[in-house]
Amino acid sequence: MKKRIIHVVRVYLILLIIFISYYFINIKTGLYIPCMFRLITGYKCPGCGITSCLFELINFNFKEAFNHNPLVFIYLPFIVIYFIYETYLYITCKEDKILVKIPNYFLIVVLVITIVYGVVRNIIGI
Repeated sequence: MKKRIIHVVRVYLILLIIFISYYFINIKTGLYIPCMFRLITGYKCPGCGITSCLFELINFNFKEAFNHNPLVFIYLPFIVIYFIYETYLYITCKEDKILVKIPNYFLIVVLVITIVYGVVRNIIGI
């Protein structure tokens, strides 16, 4: 169990370092990873604005974060809870591969919400 805790801490630290590095590179240079969908079509994909949204959340600018991508406020709590639960299972269980099976109907609902949001945001201009 101790080895698993060390492994989880290492992985999360690496991810944190990557995110913080990306954050400071963006602050200093203003360069972001471009959205290929938007470059090709001119329309915003459902994920456009996620990076800016997360950066605004770091600075506690919730209104600005919501303006960049409101869908994050729906999905982020579920993603965080999922990763916390998976981490807990990985640390406490003796089996090597443990992944919570997400029901197909839930994934279909998420896909439909994402597609509808992507269409509506381009019609309304969100």
